[in-house]
Amino acid sequence: MPWSPVFFGLGVSVYFALPVEPGPAVYGLAGAAAVLAAILGRLRRETLGPLATAGLLVALGLCAAGWRTGQVAGPVLGFRYYGPIEGRIVAVDRSASDRLRLTLDQVVLAETDPARIPHRVRVSLHGDQPFLTPHPGARVALTGHLSPPEGPAEPGGFDFQRHAWFLSIGAVGYTRSPALLLEPRPEGALPLLHLRLRLSRAVQERIDGEPGAFAAAVMTGDRSSISTDTLDTLRRTNIAHLLAISGLHMGLLTGFVFLSLRAGLSLIPPLALRVPTKKIAAVGALASGAFYLAVAGGNVATERAFIQVAVMFVAVLLDRRAVTLRSVAIAALIVLAHRPESLLGPGFQMSFAATTALVAVFNGLKRIERVRTWPAWARWMTGLVLSSVVAGLATAPFAAAHFNMLAAYGLVANLLTVPVMGSLVIPAAVVAMLLWPLGLEWVAFRVMEAGLAWILAVADHIAGMDGAVRTIVMPHPMVLPLMTLGALHVILWHGRGRWGGLGPMALALVLWTGGERPSLLISPSGRLAGAMMEEGRVLSRARGDGFVAGLWLENDGDDADQAGAATRAGWVTDGDGVALVLGDFSVWHGVGRRAAADLVRACADHDWVISPEEEAALLGPEIIPVEGLSLQIGRQLPLSGPRCGVIGPGFLAQSGAVAVIPRAGDLRLISARQLQGHRPWVPDAQ
Repeated sequence: MPWSPVFFGLGVSVYFALPVEPGPAVYGLAGAAAVLAAILGRLRRETLGPLATAGLLVALGLCAAGWRTGQVAGPVLGFRYYGPIEGRIVAVDRSASDRLRLTLDQVVLAETDPARIPHRVRVSLHGDQPFLTPHPGARVALTGHLSPPEGPAEPGGFDFQRHAWFLSIGAVGYTRSPALLLEPRPEGALPLLHLRLRLSRAVQERIDGEPGAFAAAVMTGDRSSISTDTLDTLRRTNIAHLLAISGLHMGLLTGFVFLSLRAGLSLIPPLALRVPTKKIAAVGALASGAFYLAVAGGNVATERAFIQVAVMFVAVLLDRRAVTLRSVAIAALIVLAHRPESLLGPGFQMSFAATTALVAVFNGLKRIERVRTWPAWARWMTGLVLSSVVAGLATAPFAAAHFNMLAAYGLVANLLTVPVMGSLVIPAAVVAMLLWPLGLEWVAFRVMEAGLAWILAVADHIAGMDGAVRTIVMPHPMVLPLMTLGALHVILWHGRGRWGGLGPMALALVLWTGGERPSLLISPSGRLAGAMMEEGRVLSRARGDGFVAGLWLENDGDDADQAGAATRAGWVTDGDGVALVLGDFSVWHGVGRRAAADLVRACADHDWVISPEEEAALLGPEIIPVEGLSLQIGRQLPLSGPRCGVIGPGFLAQSGAVAVIPRAGDLRLISARQLQGHRPWVPDAQ
């Protein structure tokens, strides 16, 4: 059983790694392989049984991922739209720029075929919004810009198009004009979401400032009131997990309810002697977890956490051991079967990495007789420190790979805040809910506020210390798979052969430390280019495509901002653009009307010209992407005009972001679109 989610996850990984969407023939072969594996496993259970089961799970994982992709399929906007947008609010959050953001369904776009309108769109609200108080279920109208979800900022980077596909979001955009309320929320529409936001506002009315926003996030999952500065501080100290409703919160809540119910029932002798108080407490804890899941919005992280605690309490009801690797495996299988795409996200990876490591370590400690003789306070302190160390070490590679940072004092921050969250904040939240009908919730909220103020103060102090954050270079794509499989082999394998898992882990570290970043990156819009020089990446512009610039610098392990990276030595002014020498080639980049007028001159003086302007097509035929994982392209010979290679809007529309690496007197180009493959979430593949 512990190996089952590993092989099921391998099948999911195979699906997402394929360069093209599997057709009926592939699914037919997978189904036939699954049937054959089941038959062989039945006939030769002792010899072929394990291998047959593994093959069956791989096939099922691949098919489950394909089924899920089709299940969430919907139209993706195929053009840039500006005009009236009407829809129903189904979610409210904040963008990376700290703007309020609405997710709308039942969308209506002017002069657009209904069959081409996405199921959901997400719009950021800029400027003053005096006429709108976002209520889930209410219909709103606004005038704004929409465009298809953007692809990766660089080849191999985070694929927002795939992420948006599984959220059924087919367009994203913004508005600078006030959004107007067309129709209030109909009675009974989206009741759980409405309850969540009402509860969030009620909590913030009783706890002011950032502690109130933190409390609302912990109790309801509504993070729309938390500032980006607070989020950044929590991330820099590795305690942002206290904010997300995940395994920690669900475990603390249900654990507190379980212990309280069991202790309370045990104080009543007639009940304690006649009924199974432990099982009654498990049912109560399970019900509290289900209510928490419903109120918190049912996102992937919360669902995953509920499944994990549900498996644990069902084990209690069945008189089985609750905390084992088997229970973790069951939870992982359920999550992957329900949402296969979660395997690719940091939430799934970090949650199950921490849980698996903690269960393995503490189960190992139970076998040490000496530990059982320690005083209770010593066991408690050891458990606290060890759990923070083990969870921190288990999640550190995933945090570093996904977020390009490592919190140097993360262990200290967790030791100072996690006990407060578990012993003060979560119990106070439960007590506040119980006292609310009596009008005495303010007593518990004062305790909760003090605990949250302590957590925020610790985070602010540690984040301000010198060397609090170390930037990490984006790893090779095989680093996390190798490290994960190696660690699982060490944990799950029995006997001395388990230490063979250290080999893949060592190889992963070698790949990570020896990784090479692209010499030149070109943004999907073509409005920004960044070259790797001695000082670090040098950006061609101090403004424009700021989100992409930030991702490039993060992936480089560079803590500079866009303006600072643009002042480094590298790009030099050349006419109405900028130029640099890359290997044996000179590259020119220009944006805007003046640069468009300078394209012919730039093409005469340089080997390569990069420009998003339509006038680039006048220089001659652009480079056209070809099939394959990379492009080996020499200098182009245009139909007319000077000789140069052109990367213009036609090329970028087909390629997305581009990475350039000088190789043997030529330039090797790798496009994001080619690494994505021909998949449903890639625009030209639909």
